[in-house]
Amino acid sequence: MQSRLSFRQWVGYSGFGLILLLTLAVAVWRGDILRAALDPQVPFQTYDPPPAPNYESAASWAMLDARVEGAGPAAVFFVHSTTFDGGRDWNAPIGDAQANAYLRRVVLPNYAAPFARAGSVSAPHYRQASLYTRLTLRDDAREARAFAYGDVEAAFETWLQRHPEGPIVLAGVEQGADLLDRLVRERVANDPALRRRLVAAYLMDAIVAADRLAPGTPACATRRQIHCIVAWSEVGEGDDGAANRRMRRALVWDDRGRLVELNGRAALCVNPITGSTGQEDASARMHRGATNATGLEWGARPALIAREVSAQCRDGLLRHSRPDLESFRERGNWSDRRKTRPYNLFYGDLEADVAARLTAYVQQAAAA
Repeated sequence: MQSRLSFRQWVGYSGFGLILLLTLAVAVWRGDILRAALDPQVPFQTYDPPPAPNYESAASWAMLDARVEGAGPAAVFFVHSTTFDGGRDWNAPIGDAQANAYLRRVVLPNYAAPFARAGSVSAPHYRQASLYTRLTLRDDAREARAFAYGDVEAAFETWLQRHPEGPIVLAGVEQGADLLDRLVRERVANDPALRRRLVAAYLMDAIVAADRLAPGTPACATRRQIHCIVAWSEVGEGDDGAANRRMRRALVWDDRGRLVELNGRAALCVNPITGSTGQEDASARMHRGATNATGLEWGARPALIAREVSAQCRDGLLRHSRPDLESFRERGNWSDRRKTRPYNLFYGDLEADVAARLTAYVQQAAAA
């Protein structure tokens, strides 16, 4: 009897130990397991992408000329960040319900809304590259990201037909900012009429090669400069691990429309608090307001928490302090935590920046 009991105890302890080992293994390699689950497992060259959007149809736009009361004279073209996790697809179908829900709930109220008071805002759906393509440097992933550019370019041309004159603002975040970087260099910078209409291009949370800016669209050196680019990639102060990963994984466009590694080149950083390329530390007293606008309806202005964040451009990245507030803590599942943050630390600063540049644009146009 004693022997049988000991055997049962041994089996129980062994089972408990096995469960513990499995739990630890999942905790250690969880990211690799989930990353592997998002891999489409087919070469991009043999991949059959989802049907192309028709930008003459309102269904192909998340927002089309949306205005809020008292909005200014600009037309804003906004390209959203990664909202599609992936799995079987390298690129998202236009009608993916989960991706579009995340876009409406998180991305638009936090990152498109700061530009709402500048004018009408349009945001195309596009066959975005999946989250998996942001987690690997594989050639397949680079091709999927380059493929998404074709949709953004097509949407832009349709949008321009709706807005043949007047000031324009371009804004994008993460993947959307990457695609706008290429659009500015290949389309806007090569069209003198478009260049003159550009108030500014805002490339939020994206690595942009400082030596790849096209003539006529330089980095914004002051807050009243127009026809220029505001770009930065943000990382928490003291988080050197994240900073190293960000720079190591950075891909930028070359002259042939391919994504290539940064390879130690300088990255552009325009501080959104100061609106300039200077490396001075923007103290928290200059900060105009962070917010978590997730879930807000379009046109509902969120409460801003000012004087909370300091930031400095250093080594090509925007190093910022971390607000110790509940609304700015990281939440969500594994994939959501690897997307653009569900809050905007520089919401108020962006509102002030685009307002100042638009005023300068209007004054310059009136004086011409």
